[in-house]
Amino acid sequence: MLSLRSVALSADAVSDQDAGRVGLQPLRQWSAYHVDGYPGFLFIVNPFMPGWQHHWVRQCLKLYPQKPNVCNLDLHMSPDSTRDLWSSSHAKLRNKLSQKRNEKTLLEKLRWVTLGFHYNWDTKKYYKEHQSPFPVDLAELSHCVSLACGFPGFKAEAGILNYYHMDSSLGIHVDESELDHSSPLLSFSFGQSSIFLLGGLSRDVSPTPMMMHSGDIMVMSGASRLLYHAVPRILRHPGGGILPPCLSAPPSTDDPNQLCSPSDWEVCELYMQFSRINMTVRQVLEAGGSFPEEGDKMGKRMTQGDSYHSVDIETQEAEEQGLTKRIRTVTQD
Repeated sequence: MLSLRSVALSADAVSDQDAGRVGLQPLRQWSAYHVDGYPGFLFIVNPFMPGWQHHWVRQCLKLYPQKPNVCNLDLHMSPDSTRDLWSSSHAKLRNKLSQKRNEKTLLEKLRWVTLGFHYNWDTKKYYKEHQSPFPVDLAELSHCVSLACGFPGFKAEAGILNYYHMDSSLGIHVDESELDHSSPLLSFSFGQSSIFLLGGLSRDVSPTPMMMHSGDIMVMSGASRLLYHAVPRILRHPGGGILPPCLSAPPSTDDPNQLCSPSDWEVCELYMQFSRINMTVRQVLEAGGSFPEEGDKMGKRMTQGDSYHSVDIETQEAEEQGLTKRIRTVTQD
């Protein structure tokens, strides 16, 4: 039986003001847990203030996919076609309910976006010359979470955003491409729920399943930093509504911060009814470190695809059936 132990975070690690700037509640209100048997793994139950998940969903759909960031659609489309996926998709998404043929928009075809140092799916490496500016707001969010978890030196240098639909999955893998493994990997989830499988240092270790819901944060550090993990299935959030409660209410028109305009959220809401977005943030280089001396040809060459993301693949479904049989009830001590 999975056992969770409550963790008391240092309430003064991040000021209430700094936390509030990125939409996080004061640290004393967070619910954080260690998982027995997985030292260095931290599970934080939705610490976001009301309305702020709308903002981060909007960033992932409207801003972060824009160039010069890289996405899976760049593999077979021209740069002009993928420059602004939001502009090419939002009108079609709004009108989908009235259309007889529901052809997928470019946003709905999005599987991943890379930020900062761009991960090369072919070589499974990062390259010095293959990078774009890391989003300032996401770096600030990551800084606050890393401080709260006891990692004051963490620097957000690379991000991989995964876009899941109800038939999507993420195969078993380990995040070892970063040159710095002493810093944590931060993972943020929004939208529909998912089964998350946390394994061991090899594929042979039977994984432990747990549920991830909208707003939840995972931190993989220390002995858990290089563990195999996977997302075999996306599930409707518990409760029966189309969207989880934290995303059900539209943004207020009286919000002075205007985190997400009602018109933008109309598009985001249509997308999130059948989707989950996950943001992972990593530090690539050790403090003061640099990339090894090697040519950057592979870094600049566009990848041909990746072996982690799967949709409607028989072997993946068979793997899911075997894995989900081992799902255990989550209890909190």
